[in-house]
Amino acid sequence: MSHPYKTRTGGATVTVFVPYDCRNNCPFCVNKREYADCSGFSLPGIVQSIRTMDAITPRCDVVFTGGEPLADLASLQTMLDAVPATHKVYINTTFPLQSHADADEMLAFTERNREKITCMNISRHLQRYVEESPDEIIGRIACPTRINCVLYRHYPAQKLYEYVERFLPYGIPVQFRYDYTETTPENLYEEENDRILQDLRRLFTYRGLDGCRMRNGFHFSYKGLHLTYHKTLPYSTITETGPDGVTYDVLYDIIIKQNGEIHSDWDGTPLDLERYRRVTFEPYDLHVIDGTVAF
Repeated sequence: MSHPYKTRTGGATVTVFVPYDCRNNCPFCVNKREYADCSGFSLPGIVQSIRTMDAITPRCDVVFTGGEPLADLASLQTMLDAVPATHKVYINTTFPLQSHADADEMLAFTERNREKITCMNISRHLQRYVEESPDEIIGRIACPTRINCVLYRHYPAQKLYEYVERFLPYGIPVQFRYDYTETTPENLYEEENDRILQDLRRLFTYRGLDGCRMRNGFHFSYKGLHLTYHKTLPYSTITETGPDGVTYDVLYDIIIKQNGEIHSDWDGTPLDLERYRRVTFEPYDLHVIDGTVAF
């Protein structure tokens, strides 16, 4: 791609792949193959790249994913310490049962970083693929939390009520996710033939829809609990011609790989740093499409 970059005000989200593996083998995970060979992974390289991106867009969101970010609390702390307070920070984790770091250690980590972490996204699926820490442990996490649940292929829809009831005592919002490897521009907003959407409409109270070019969220409520159905495209760059007649590569996510390399998309496309230093900013196109989205 050789077009000038454009991104939303504040900068594209920077997603950091932690430089260590998890013990999980979730069937829908597309990252696992990247951890088959951990040679070349570099914590110092990642820290330097975090600082580079902070210098360009000091108010962008930062997401830590993997792998399992909590599998190495010391390294995760090092990376967190490299992110200034001007950024919102999200951590995608299974909050796993671990022999080398018990629940109290992980909870203490969330307490130490409660002012730093905007939200910890906890993976909990209808079908169990990993050793999960007990729900009461999740309820004790010191920073804000959200449950992420991928509704994968032939998921057991009859368990949705029971699943949501699990998290009512803790007041933790739940985000159901479409398998993003199956998302296309044609089905991103398609509703009639979306089985997941129809199941959720049947079981819970629909509140509204928000979205943008890249992703959307159908919002529901159940006994006061906020539920979202999230769909996103499996890439992070959209090429389009703007009102000014210029064709731009519009970036939504920037990826810092396990070795510290910085990419502009999930397919290994390197980010042109000099081009990104001259990025054009536009208002974030996420907006309410219908209903009420006010949680």
